Amino acid sequence: MKMKVPFKLGVVGHFGLAVPDPGKSARWFERSLGLRKEFDFENGIAIGNDNVTIALFKGKPSPKTLDHMSFHLPNMATLRKALVHLKKHKVDLEDPGNEIGPEAPGSKNTGLWFHDPDGYRWELSVQGRR
Repeated sequence: MKMKVPFKLGVVGHFGLAVPDPGKSARWFERSLGLRKEFDFENGIAIGNDNVTIALFKGKPSPKTLDHMSFHLPNMATLRKALVHLKKHKVDLEDPGNEIGPEAPGSKNTGLWFHDPDGYRWELSVQGRR
């Protein structure tokens, strides 16, 4: 049964990840994904851009609690540029040599997957193979 909900979720405001060293993790996100430091908070650092904020707080990483987080890119040319950039920064890419592929068998969306130094899994994807 479909429930009627009186609101619609907007863009992701922020989400938090436990990391052993928020400063070190923040520098990785700045260098690898182009996010900027937004502010410090007790036991952590918030990094982000106009689309999302990631609150990196001091704690024990738990990458298995979140399978992965995906960010959309506008087109395949940008996805290919992202791959070159990630390789340049020696990011832990999945499927070495065949990094870009469908999100799932039969999917119209294309992506690439990688891990940050704390073990969390990330995806960059293009919707509908534009």
